[in-house]
Amino acid sequence: MKEYIDIYHEHKEKVEAFIEDTFHNNIGYVSDLEADHYKKLFKTFRSLELVYVVDSQTKLQISPNIFPGKIDEEAKGADRHYLINRLNIKENDFAFTTPYKSTPTQNLCITVSKKEGNKIIFMDFNLSRLIERLGFIEKHAMFSRFQEIFYLFVGFFMMTIAFVAILYAGINFFQSIFSLDLSIQTIFKPIIAATLGLAIFDLAKTVLEQEVFYKSYIKDEKGEVKVLTKFLFTILIALAIETLMVVFKIAMKENPDMINALYLMSGISFVVLSLSVFIYLANKKE
Repeated sequence: MKEYIDIYHEHKEKVEAFIEDTFHNNIGYVSDLEADHYKKLFKTFRSLELVYVVDSQTKLQISPNIFPGKIDEEAKGADRHYLINRLNIKENDFAFTTPYKSTPTQNLCITVSKKEGNKIIFMDFNLSRLIERLGFIEKHAMFSRFQEIFYLFVGFFMMTIAFVAILYAGINFFQSIFSLDLSIQTIFKPIIAATLGLAIFDLAKTVLEQEVFYKSYIKDEKGEVKVLTKFLFTILIALAIETLMVVFKIAMKENPDMINALYLMSGISFVVLSLSVFIYLANKKE
């Protein structure tokens, strides 16, 4: 769902202006709606999922969590100190957060805050619904759900492969130690397997964070380049170790296959040079 975050940042000013104008023209004083549990607010904003009120002095929640169809009294009295400190309230008394995953609803959302006297009303908007209702994107619910499940499956499958590779490295190393079958391969093979396992795990973690669990919420145009570069560097390390192992084996046997080791080292050098050019061009573009 990184696309929703990117679209939000692209149209951030329009989204904020729409919400602020709607409040000024249709809502007015939000605290007046507290008696009927903000029904008019939920009716006006179909993407609104949660409303609660915090005292700006004590920084404690003074209302329950109010959802469109239910009220949760357990949240009343909760310490919202961390929320108040992060607010950047504008001159018009509004404040907007960056997208994040809501704990109560488990949906990607933004929180809009409005200060009225000693009260601060917090309103969680479902980001995907908000973006769709404003016409910035068309959503195909079934395909989006399938995509999320697919990324989840592939991510955990890659993590499983990574754990198996690292487990293989450990078992292979200790078997060689206990059987006293010591050689160059005893050291280098486990290192290669563990390095590949680390590269696969890091790639899987990034996929799950960006496409399923939304750990990274702030748009970062350099993120994809960093992930690709880190992955290629890890693979490159594994290839370099493999090359070094082959060179040692050929050198110890003193056979004429040393030219093959030279070809392998030349190939690795070319990959390093290509990666350096890629990083240079990527940084220059930014």
